[in-house]
Amino acid sequence: MKIAFARLVVTATALSSAVWFGFGISLATAQSSEESNQNRSVIEQQIVAKEREGLEALRTGDLTHFGDLTAEDAVFVDAQGPATKAEVLKHVVGFRITEYSMDNTEFRAISANTGLVTYKLTEKGVSHGKEFAAQAYVSSIWTERNGKWVCLFSQETAAR
Repeated sequence: MKIAFARLVVTATALSSAVWFGFGISLATAQSSEESNQNRSVIEQQIVAKEREGLEALRTGDLTHFGDLTAEDAVFVDAQGPATKAEVLKHVVGFRITEYSMDNTEFRAISANTGLVTYKLTEKGVSHGKEFAAQAYVSSIWTERNGKWVCLFSQETAAR
């Protein structure tokens, strides 16, 4: 009887420990998931803000700042094909956005310091002396390098 009671106490203690240990893992997983969501939210806010900052630089004509937001090895893609940072900076001379909106913005984290933002861009402006109005779907990848957010890739697809 004493052996059976001892086995019952050991089994109950083991089960109790397993339940508490499992609960502790669940709490740690939930806390880790919550921290991950908070970090994702912070990165999302930073990247969306940087994307707007780039558009604002094109609105105000601050091409130096626009260039500072662009990685040296960046690639931009539009209907004319891929372009380097230098080619893009050359083409935006004489280009000015007068108004814009970013709609249906979505974000995907790629890593702890890199993310993808997509949205529908509606814009009006002047390009080389001619007024324009356009809508495009935009995808941009931003990363943090040496404490600074830079755009690595951007693609615009004309919206119908």
